[in-house]
Amino acid sequence: MKKIVIVCGLIAGFITTAWTVGALVVSGGHVNFENGMFYGYASMILGLSIIFVAVKNYRDNRNGGIIGFGKAFQIGFFITLVASTIYVLTWLITYFNFMQDFDEKYTEYIITSMQKAGATQMAIETKRNELNAMWVSYQNPLICALFTYMEILPVGLAISLLAALFLKRKTKPQESLTV
Repeated sequence: MKKIVIVCGLIAGFITTAWTVGALVVSGGHVNFENGMFYGYASMILGLSIIFVAVKNYRDNRNGGIIGFGKAFQIGFFITLVASTIYVLTWLITYFNFMQDFDEKYTEYIITSMQKAGATQMAIETKRNELNAMWVSYQNPLICALFTYMEILPVGLAISLLAALFLKRKTKPQESLTV
């Protein structure tokens, strides 16, 4: 199980971070806040979908065609931890070394979006104060890492649950009889 978790976790981690790093390199460091969240979560779903492959591979090739919900979820959970850690480390390196103005640009994007939507000046100032307070705590790498884990862990846990539900098998499949 350890080999499957490590290999699939590394692959999932690479896929989930490839979009972030690739987009920043191609755009010269410009972050597309409009569609970035969509592409970010799409890359997480794509990368973490390897959990299905890992659980099925373990069930069929290493466990005689049988796997319980708990073991299947455990495999998915550990793959999620490996992939999430890669994702978090990549974000920490990127944020603290290459995106010193991310907080300013993101705040500007949110405020501009609120203005376009017709938000009141009081609502805008309240949001600006909330974001400024968040950015102060975000400068602590531990807090930043926790926020980043909160982005990807729920996605991985949901995929792990789905894989465990769909791929669990209590009995060995019947061999097909050919006549």
